[in-house]
Amino acid sequence: MTTACFLFRHKARAILFCVVSLLATAGIPAVCHGGNAMETFFRNTDYELNVYRINGKLPGKTLLIIGGIQGDEPGGFLSADLYADMELIRGNLIVVPRANFYSIILNTRQVNEDMNRKFSGSSPENYEAQVVSILKRLIAESSCLLNLHDGSGFYRDTWESEMRNPSRYGQSIIVDCEEHRDPNTGNIIALGKMARSAISKINEEIANPDHLFHFNNHRTQSPDSSHPEQRKSATYFALYECGIPAFGIETSKSLPLETRIYHHKLAVNSFMEMLGITPEIPGISLNPPQIKYAVVKINEGHSVVVANGETLYIRPNDTIKIIHIEGNYTRGLSADIEGYGSVNDANKPFSMKTPARVSIKKDHFLCGTFNIAFSTRTPSGYSVDVSPTVVFFTVKINGKERYYPNGTHVDIVRGDHIELVDAVTNPSSLAGVICNFKGFVGNKHDNTGEDRGYVINTATDLWERYSLYRKGRVYQVVVSEQSNNVIGHLFFDIHPPLFEYMVLYLNGTDKRWVSGNESIRLKLSDSIQIVDIKSNVAAGELDMRITGRNGSVPIRVGQSITGAEIAPLLEEQSGGCGIQIVRDKIFLALLPVSVVDYRPKPAGAGHKKGDQGEQR
Repeated sequence: MTTACFLFRHKARAILFCVVSLLATAGIPAVCHGGNAMETFFRNTDYELNVYRINGKLPGKTLLIIGGIQGDEPGGFLSADLYADMELIRGNLIVVPRANFYSIILNTRQVNEDMNRKFSGSSPENYEAQVVSILKRLIAESSCLLNLHDGSGFYRDTWESEMRNPSRYGQSIIVDCEEHRDPNTGNIIALGKMARSAISKINEEIANPDHLFHFNNHRTQSPDSSHPEQRKSATYFALYECGIPAFGIETSKSLPLETRIYHHKLAVNSFMEMLGITPEIPGISLNPPQIKYAVVKINEGHSVVVANGETLYIRPNDTIKIIHIEGNYTRGLSADIEGYGSVNDANKPFSMKTPARVSIKKDHFLCGTFNIAFSTRTPSGYSVDVSPTVVFFTVKINGKERYYPNGTHVDIVRGDHIELVDAVTNPSSLAGVICNFKGFVGNKHDNTGEDRGYVINTATDLWERYSLYRKGRVYQVVVSEQSNNVIGHLFFDIHPPLFEYMVLYLNGTDKRWVSGNESIRLKLSDSIQIVDIKSNVAAGELDMRITGRNGSVPIRVGQSITGAEIAPLLEEQSGGCGIQIVRDKIFLALLPVSVVDYRPKPAGAGHKKGDQGEQR
């Protein structure tokens, strides 16, 4: 195992092979967004595992953050959650906010076994073992591990009271030893030094002296250790099997949840700084979870929207599937059809034999319910009897399907391609519903106002005079029923495409950060390669080319081009050209490029004296 971890850490191909193999085994592709990606394992099970990869614009070390490995410690998994959507300038994060989602839903430490005691030795093959097998592979890819926990009481080196003594864990950073020599590399891993440095930074931000962090060395490998059970933990595996520094971050369960999250954030940020990982620091958001509605598919046909507290009437033996939950959080949601399935029944079909209540949770917090009842007659449209309204819109933006509640303002970039897929109404049986995108005509030969199903290029297909305030900035979708009664709106706020900077490799080794105001100076022998682009438009949707007076050549992210290849494009007098960046004929930037040792031939060079070319 040690050798395998060494190969993972030091051979890029081995890492890539492991990740690709793992995804193939799981059957779930990675979903990318900019420099970030999400991987889902065990989809639609009670123990679904989501892994978030945040890749910096510049290379660096990789920090693995694990939260929720024990489900009754919300400070850990809510803190890890803060880092799942962030962006990095340098370095990388692998974030597993909810390692043990099953136990989080139940608000219990464990279901079958303690997941943090399954990293060494043989143990039963259960879902915990399947999750741990993936966590081990993630550890092998990383430079450092932080395992976030909420512990009991307050750790102290000596006995002070029942809640403050060496047997408590809270407000401490735990290590397995003071330092460790990796047998594969010979490197000394100074765990004690790293932990004390982090503690010093954390404690600078904590005002209450009773809440300060302390260094907690478990001396796990020593025969007289008080914590031999930790030899089966994630941090022990990371240190002794994979040769990376690993730390248990323990906040105290005696502190308010918001304080615990804040302290975890201080700890994570201090280690990121120590590892040279440059982030945009996330903030703390503890808004109470609120559920607006659930979308329920009946017999693989109707999609019905059921609001919190409502009752959905169906027929006996109808099959239902909860396909979407809309609330003020997007992660950590589950739906339990009581008496059916298990703790998380979302996206699973059930033939309903008896009425039931559906409980919707954010992690283990109950935040919504609705009832499923049988109708004494055939249900009309499978919906509740309310005033007609649009509940949510289904929209594709650049091919990706998304859901938006009625009245939402959607931020897009000019040049995005949008498609109105549908407007789900309540009741769902409304006749004559028209979705009209104001400022767009789908069928120019018969303009009925119905614009569903058309792909709209927001750079070329919209009429400015029909936008709100006639500024070409905000467009609206108006939904009306047969009586011309308006029942819904959706707004698109269109922002201009922007270029911020480009990251280039010079001669394959030197990384350059170039903004719109900087020029790129090359020699004929130099080469440049575009590594990344920072823009509010995906790089694949940008038209980039090196252009000059004598022509242009396309260039894309990852492609190299030499000064000698650029030189023929140069203007004769200025010796300059540029990398031009355009989206759908919208100009974003021109980065000046010059080849300093290129000397174009003067006009008329090569003619003999007296030739026509020499005449004045």
